[in-house]
Amino acid sequence: MKVGVLALQGDVSEHIQVLADLGADAVEVRVPEDLGGIDALILPGGESTTISKLLVTSELFPPIAARLADGLPAFGTCAGMILLATEVLDGRPDQQSFGAIDLAVRRNAFGRQVDSFEASLEVAGLAGPVPAVFIRAPYVERAGDDVEVLARVDGHPVLCRQGPVMAAAFHPELSGDLRLHELFLKEV
Repeated sequence: MKVGVLALQGDVSEHIQVLADLGADAVEVRVPEDLGGIDALILPGGESTTISKLLVTSELFPPIAARLADGLPAFGTCAGMILLATEVLDGRPDQQSFGAIDLAVRRNAFGRQVDSFEASLEVAGLAGPVPAVFIRAPYVERAGDDVEVLARVDGHPVLCRQGPVMAAAFHPELSGDLRLHELFLKEV
């Protein structure tokens, strides 16, 4: 299985390491040609407005949007969740998202960098708690009817899935627990 990791900014190497640990062939996606032959795409955490701008300047936005519309499985973490959502609350007016999962997401909703925290999540379908690292994390204010909420924090959805798209408000690649990536790869 060949999994692309959007490599414009953010936790790229951490996702690549997790994918390698799970036996997937991970490739960095920096230009449109890098999308060739991938079976899935991970959109990592980072700074969502920066990544959004880089998607435009690298000419990656249109081909990724087309692949997602055609059903490419995708997993967005933190900023990746924002990029996959249908609606970004508190975003910049020029900030673009792919609309691949029916969510309204509020940026930095859990607070600033100093408000970062870790939590143990009960995730639907997984045995035992899943450690989650929240860094300037978003949360979901609205999930569409076809969205499956897999985990919540303080009543807010923080892990969601709709069809082949999964989105987490946190950084599973930093926890040392491979189960969420494994869950995603099983769906691919």
